[in-house]
Amino acid sequence: MPALPTSFSPATVSRLALANAVANGLIVVTGGLVRLTGSGLGCPTWPRCTDESFVTTPELAGHGVIEFGNRLLTFVLAAVAIATVVAVWRSPRRDLRLLAALTFLGIPAQAALGGVTVLTGLNPWTVAAHFLVSAVLVALATTLWLRSREPGVGQPLLRRPFVLLVAGIAAVTAVVLVFGTVVTGSGPHSGDLDEEAGVTTVDRMGFDPELVSQLHADVVFLLLGLTVALLVALYATDSPGRVRRAARDLLIVQLAQGVIGYVQYFTDLPIALVLLHMLGAVLITAFTARLVWSVRGPSSELPLSTSSEPAAATR
Repeated sequence: MPALPTSFSPATVSRLALANAVANGLIVVTGGLVRLTGSGLGCPTWPRCTDESFVTTPELAGHGVIEFGNRLLTFVLAAVAIATVVAVWRSPRRDLRLLAALTFLGIPAQAALGGVTVLTGLNPWTVAAHFLVSAVLVALATTLWLRSREPGVGQPLLRRPFVLLVAGIAAVTAVVLVFGTVVTGSGPHSGDLDEEAGVTTVDRMGFDPELVSQLHADVVFLLLGLTVALLVALYATDSPGRVRRAARDLLIVQLAQGVIGYVQYFTDLPIALVLLHMLGAVLITAFTARLVWSVRGPSSELPLSTSSEPAAATR
């Protein structure tokens, strides 16, 4: 067996970090497919698929294949995460080690939480927690990849009010995601599907779907307002181009996600649109992480002084 390289190049570290970020996003989408197809109990137990088998059986049919396929993807994600950790530890980038370790440690935590979800009969609260932990891992993996493309973390490129506004956007994004899970847990896609009865087989969260949907929409409007305010302020003050681009792209993704959300709500939540909305949630998380990352320059950047000259230099 060939020995591992004593040191990995920055390009290799960056490629593995990108694969790690993509895999973390992909498993969220496939997890959504499991729920939307009523396959959450396609493998009715954990860690085995059935009491006698670790893999799906013909009796479990398509639901078993979908659920078992999602479980297999966890092993792919784990392999990518391990490779990323090894590459980071065998590179000069000590500043990336914590992020790499956290993205890896999140995988067994997610696997255990997924097991609890199955063993509790798809309790909507554990399903929501399962998604939210995945969102955190997407944010960490995205930040890891973005940082791996630069020599190190430098000083803030924006003045404190702007940094606080970016932090506010990140916090409101988290609230939007939480409310999104409550909407899902209160709606028709919250449980496993009993095909004969045509109903879900687990209790929902118990909230009024219309009320929580309205609250979710209200927080989304707040998020859009904050992002627009940040973008206007960035252009008005001639701020660094990397921050402008991050804010602009995030706003585009937010608007697209909002349109999908309204269309799916008024068309009785078709599976295809709900799945697309879940992909949008992954992208919202990733682009928000990019915005947070963008406010600090590479280690070669100079901190922003009280004058406008450093800001112009980083454009």
